[in-house]
Amino acid sequence: MLKKIFKFLWQAALMVGMAFAVGLSMPRLIMGLYASPRIFSLDDVPAARVAIVFGAGLLRDGSAGPALSDRMQTAINLYRAGKVQKILVSGDNRFIEYNEPEAGRQYALERGVPDEDIVLDYAGRRTYDTCYRARHIFGVEEAILVTQDFHMPRALTLCNWFEVDSLGVEADNRYFLKRSRAWWHFRETFAVFQAMWDVLIAKPLPVLGKREPIP
Repeated sequence: MLKKIFKFLWQAALMVGMAFAVGLSMPRLIMGLYASPRIFSLDDVPAARVAIVFGAGLLRDGSAGPALSDRMQTAINLYRAGKVQKILVSGDNRFIEYNEPEAGRQYALERGVPDEDIVLDYAGRRTYDTCYRARHIFGVEEAILVTQDFHMPRALTLCNWFEVDSLGVEADNRYFLKRSRAWWHFRETFAVFQAMWDVLIAKPLPVLGKREPIP
């Protein structure tokens, strides 16, 4: 009798685990299929007025970390190629000593991008917030999104959901360690599930404010 109970519990646990794994991975599969035809190389992407750069980590001195530097360099390449006219740098600035948009701005200024063509979104704490604010605060109707490959499907899905007609160019100017990429991909699975929950169920409002249409 005891063996039968253990066998039943084991089978039930396996079924629950499989259902959880499928439910967790399905949103990422859906977003990947949606985003795939919307991802282009720098040379092939149609021009848009604005490039949106999503925030990423900083170094100890407050400058752009490897992921953000990679994204900013791709946006600068788009700007120099005439693919975009403005660069919207979004990111987290909840703390005085942590300012992702300003770090991105400094990176671009040091490489010759005029300050008037750099727009900062200090309340892009999440991808959801960045895309929502791009449409409702900055009045962006179409954009080229700039981020790494693991993050691009979520960014494209969310920005298009919020009616920012978006295409993507992946930031791939540098090599990242396999363990870093593995961690990013693992974390992204949960972030994608959260994104689907947010747009379909929770519908949270990000930090808002007065409209600041990009001139």
